[in-house]
Amino acid sequence: MKRRTFLKTASAAALAVAFPERLTRAAGAEGRKPNVVLVLVDDLGWADSSTYGSKYYETPNLSRLAAGGMTFTDGYAACAVCSPTRAAVMTGRWPARLGVTDWIRARFQGGKIPADQEPPAGFVGGPNNQLLCPKNALWLNLAETTIAEALGPAGYTSCHIGKWHLGPDAWYPEKQGFDYNIGGCDCGQPPSYYDPYKNPRQGQIPTITPRQPGEYLTDREGDEAAAFITKHAGRPFFLYMAHYAVHTPIQPRKDLAEKYKAKPATDRHKNAAYAAMIESVDTALGKIMKALDDAGVADHTLVIFTSDNGGLVPVTNNTPLRSGKGHPYEGGIREPLVVRWPGVARPGTRCNVPVTSVDYFPTICEATGVGLPADRTIDGESILPLLAGTGNLKRDAIYWHFPHYRGRIHPYSIIRKGPWKLIRWHEGPAWELYNLADDLSETKDLAGAMPAKVKQLDTQLMAHLVAVGAKMPKPNPGYKPKAKKGIS
Repeated sequence: MKRRTFLKTASAAALAVAFPERLTRAAGAEGRKPNVVLVLVDDLGWADSSTYGSKYYETPNLSRLAAGGMTFTDGYAACAVCSPTRAAVMTGRWPARLGVTDWIRARFQGGKIPADQEPPAGFVGGPNNQLLCPKNALWLNLAETTIAEALGPAGYTSCHIGKWHLGPDAWYPEKQGFDYNIGGCDCGQPPSYYDPYKNPRQGQIPTITPRQPGEYLTDREGDEAAAFITKHAGRPFFLYMAHYAVHTPIQPRKDLAEKYKAKPATDRHKNAAYAAMIESVDTALGKIMKALDDAGVADHTLVIFTSDNGGLVPVTNNTPLRSGKGHPYEGGIREPLVVRWPGVARPGTRCNVPVTSVDYFPTICEATGVGLPADRTIDGESILPLLAGTGNLKRDAIYWHFPHYRGRIHPYSIIRKGPWKLIRWHEGPAWELYNLADDLSETKDLAGAMPAKVKQLDTQLMAHLVAVGAKMPKPNPGYKPKAKKGIS
């Protein structure tokens, strides 16, 4: 896939040429710019909702959102772990280009910021690792342009609620273009889901004020989102609702947990506490939708609902997808994605075109008539043609890059092109090849039987990694294989 630079502008006039009637209805009688609500749930798996077929988890509000818009079968996160996906969402750029390719360590986890505040350089790796791996970033660089920074000059008020996980204080949401930051800090998980949201090791979430002992965090986030909408409904706004849920610790609202304990489990899903957390997220979505309705702005608000990586196994079961969070298989990277924009997105429709995290930035810019940054490459592509049914996407492939060891997971990169998916394991090298159209569960590795296809896809993948300046693992000169235990 050749590197593409998007047009500098995505004006309302250009949109009107593409699908004038839909956009006129979406803008409303007064022709105001559309509001944008982006809901990003943490660790919500592709199958973790009734909207996507679960018989145990209950998500009626997500299903209502889907009935009014488009549901994507092949929505993807830009990474199988959180921070890279969040960076890609905010900037429209591949994690490999940003240098954020693993989850960012908070200060309490040893994420010490160097005195010169220069991004970490060099490699890490122990003697039992065949490869030395590039150090991961500790923040999203302030030189990057976020969605909030792109929308600000166009008169948008921006609010971040929930999990940020893109760096400590100097890189908090308010330093990245947001007018409000409620709950965003360097933590990748909450100290506790119960007010006052703290524990001895992690401390307290520094950017949210406790208000009622025992109050559930996801309920609080939903209330804050509704209040923001109500207060700012008179002018264009951008709400980034980035839930801490359903990430560990698995701490549910107790009344909901009792409800699911009494509900028959299925062969896939049976975790009552996790199910309760999912319903809490859905309830918060319901609060947002009600606030939009009550404020009279629902008809000209673009709502995007998705997740940052696959469901965590064994907390949930991603079947029919293979594996889960962190892994290169579909269970680690394929996500729920529902988009509603009345007058543009066709209600109750489904789309099987692959869409990924880098696409939200250009989509939001085009929807709001805001030009893309002219001084950098934006890797994503606006999905408005898919929503309106006026065309397809131009790219021919999407990519992932994870050059790190994490437990039993070794460094890997991925390309998906059409139905074909190639996983390149950098320790080897070795490849796995799957045809997702025939084998969604990735049970039949075709790499050995189709060497020409492997070579074709691997050549394109490696060219992409070079083009985006991806940091690559390298051989470890001090590698000492673990001694195999003898047979007694």
